[in-house]
Amino acid sequence: MRGRKCCVQVAQILRLHCYTVPMITMSRSFLMGLFLSVFFMPTDSFAASLYIDPAFASVSRGDAIELSVRLDTDEASEECINAVDAVITYSENITPVDISTGDSIFSIWVEQPIINKENRTITFAGGIPNGYCGRIPGDPRLTNTLVKLIFRSPGFSIGGTSGSTTATVAFAPETTAYMNDGFGTKAELAMYGSSIDLSDTAGATLQDPWRDAVVTDTLAPAEFSIALEKGETAFQGKYYIVFNTTDKQTGIDQYQVIEEPITSKWSFDWGRADAPWVTTRSPYILEDQSLNSVIRVKAIDKAGNEYIATLIPEESVRGISTQNIIAYAGLGLLALLMLAIIGTITRLFLKRRKAKKEAVTTDNKDYETTT
Repeated sequence: MRGRKCCVQVAQILRLHCYTVPMITMSRSFLMGLFLSVFFMPTDSFAASLYIDPAFASVSRGDAIELSVRLDTDEASEECINAVDAVITYSENITPVDISTGDSIFSIWVEQPIINKENRTITFAGGIPNGYCGRIPGDPRLTNTLVKLIFRSPGFSIGGTSGSTTATVAFAPETTAYMNDGFGTKAELAMYGSSIDLSDTAGATLQDPWRDAVVTDTLAPAEFSIALEKGETAFQGKYYIVFNTTDKQTGIDQYQVIEEPITSKWSFDWGRADAPWVTTRSPYILEDQSLNSVIRVKAIDKAGNEYIATLIPEESVRGISTQNIIAYAGLGLLALLMLAIIGTITRLFLKRRKAKKEAVTTDNKDYETTT
């Protein structure tokens, strides 16, 4: 499934199926909860809420800031949310630098976070199996993060004036959350953005928490395995692989896949054995549908750390590869050509031998007649 149209289906699937992926309990800070409940939350109704934390911030010229996109639910009504389709807008006086999913509660992504600088939007769509139902006892309410947005204040004087200006980051009206009811029901949703005061003066030192996080991240993404799948309806019955992992420091940046030929003295490998890695996402349709390849998936985090998972298909599911079919067909044609050449040479040899024999017989008859 690709694109934002699939988010309703994901909300349904997550409710109906159990996934064997790690789940993280969600929460948020007590002060933010108190602030929202007292000043912003309606008193006559309950709703899930998406909010950007911190709601108010101030940065010096050239500094970077991390904003967390968080999810809250109505615990009193036992409301659970299992998918969010978000569109976030930002003002032109602040620049998005990167997006981190390292602390995200989402384990399934319909659409990875994307920055569109032309439209000044950030979009993502993802979900969590069985849904997020709110804080559990002992939870400090800080782990309800969907994504972290990294913005940078302009490194020059805005408009040539001194003082400060204000940047805004907010949710677009089309942002939607879905209930954990198996039907993809849209949740009543309250949304709260963030206001950032941009100082026109530089601080004593450059503040860039995201750069610091990337520099200090030396840990590889979490270990994971590759699942080989084939369905009658999915991907036209072709073999595909499913994979997923997490990186709790800076988050996963990308996945790459390579299919390396399984070498055998009775097989013939056509093409490069060192084919380049392909940047892709899960699920991934295999190029080698005969499964005569070693399949490797590389997870790379934002700091460049890597973890590679490997899958070698069992011999029972392997077929004859197209390369081998071509090779065997070539060998067959070569054998036929050799037989044809041998047959032609044999016929020429027998023909010449017969001609010589006939010539000798004729000479003998001529000799006998003369004598």
